[in-house]
Amino acid sequence: MKNFFLYWLVSVVGAVVLALEILGTRVLGPFYGVSIFLWSALISVTLAALSLGYMLGGKMADKNASLSRLSLLLLISGVWILLIPWIRHPFLTLAEPLGLRTAVLVAAFILFFPPLMLLGMVNPFAIKLKATSLETIGKTAGNLNAISTLASVVSALLTGYVLIPNVGVTALLLILGFLLLITAIVGSRIEKKSKLTRVSAIMLILFAGLIFRNNPEVLPNPSEGLLAIEESSYGELRVLDIEEQRHLLIDGGIHSRADTSTWRSSVHYCAVMELPKYFFDEPGTALVIGLGGGSLVKQYDYHSWQVDAVEIDPVVISMAEKYFGLSRSEANLFEMDGRQFLQSTQKKYDVIMLDAFGSSSIPFHLCTNEAYQLLSSRLVPNGILAVNIETKGWDDPIISTFTATLKSVFQNVLVLPIEEPPSSFGNVVLLASQQRLEPKRVPEDNVTYDPAWRYGPGYQKVHAWDNRFIPKFEHATILTDDKNPVDVRAEEINYAARKELHEYFAHYKVKMSW
Repeated sequence: MKNFFLYWLVSVVGAVVLALEILGTRVLGPFYGVSIFLWSALISVTLAALSLGYMLGGKMADKNASLSRLSLLLLISGVWILLIPWIRHPFLTLAEPLGLRTAVLVAAFILFFPPLMLLGMVNPFAIKLKATSLETIGKTAGNLNAISTLASVVSALLTGYVLIPNVGVTALLLILGFLLLITAIVGSRIEKKSKLTRVSAIMLILFAGLIFRNNPEVLPNPSEGLLAIEESSYGELRVLDIEEQRHLLIDGGIHSRADTSTWRSSVHYCAVMELPKYFFDEPGTALVIGLGGGSLVKQYDYHSWQVDAVEIDPVVISMAEKYFGLSRSEANLFEMDGRQFLQSTQKKYDVIMLDAFGSSSIPFHLCTNEAYQLLSSRLVPNGILAVNIETKGWDDPIISTFTATLKSVFQNVLVLPIEEPPSSFGNVVLLASQQRLEPKRVPEDNVTYDPAWRYGPGYQKVHAWDNRFIPKFEHATILTDDKNPVDVRAEEINYAARKELHEYFAHYKVKMSW
């Protein structure tokens, strides 16, 4: 019985460790965004915690290895994991002023280091308890580590492919915590430590009662404007209404905002992304990479363009149809990665709009020289590529980097700034083409004041076009598939975006309950 339990024990611990590491991106992502720095922080914290756990566990096991001590480690770790849904928001808020890199690392350390360190102590204990002689200790350690690692592999696949999208983050954290508590109860019963068994059982009952009375899971609440919240394979998605404006949030960042009566976008850059229409005498074909709520699709379809739209996340497509009035008659929708679609099609477009960049993460494979070569090959000779990015002002270094990379493929590049004053955080649209960027007609000068949109969409187009410029890019880095430091600059932009978003939600007294 004891030997079987030890195999079960290391399997549970291996599974929980990997599941917890992956879940970390969903616990922290909606607040900080899912970036390379978040992954680096979580991996570093996990490895550091396990290393310290192995060392401390080995020392303790040599002094007094017992199932009751093992069970105590599982009990404390399980309780900590059960507390994460309640304690994460205070710690995330506390760490925010430290800057993105430091804040992510500090939050990951506080929330995940303690339970992971305790779980790291388990394997040395199990090896000590299982080994019967020095002659077989190598085999014993190898077998237990193999089983633990195999459980980690299965857990990683199940967590990412099945459990997060279908069970949810909070529920999965609770399952992991309860699994450790139940395992602690079984271990203490085998060694007949009734006191520890009672403590574990009491903790199990207390948390079950707490969850029953005060469920920490964030649920849709239409009366407070939260219409939907879903976990997909790519992020956490929410649909939120604030003063007749519907928002699509992905990992806490706004990806669409539209008027609930007309579905007209109230995001300034969407109006500017309409400018490529003015370079053609009549409606043509357009490709949108990155669907969001479908605002760009609607804008081009309204003017009789034939639109294809590519979106990697099926939940985004579903939400655009259900909550933003997107109809399948407005576009041909393709569920796949944007670059994968470009490689699989031979169709050529008059306009391609690249709108897959969020503040927290710029998909590096869509902004390289190789990606732009592929995009250029899918444009007609006078076709236009429009790229939407977020920047910290009109002179943000990332604009020069994108321009240099675009100029390595396209003959002409223009930058269309949006926000005022020029030092403001906001969106910038870049136009690229092999032909001269001269419109067939000037944008309509619609300057009627509209409090919902600052100034009308016509004003936004005229404002951006009148302020167009070509930045200095001669010494800027050209991004390639092999060397792409775009994440480094995206970190500072993400921090500015998150700060502005938190102020925006606070202004409207919206509690996001991350």
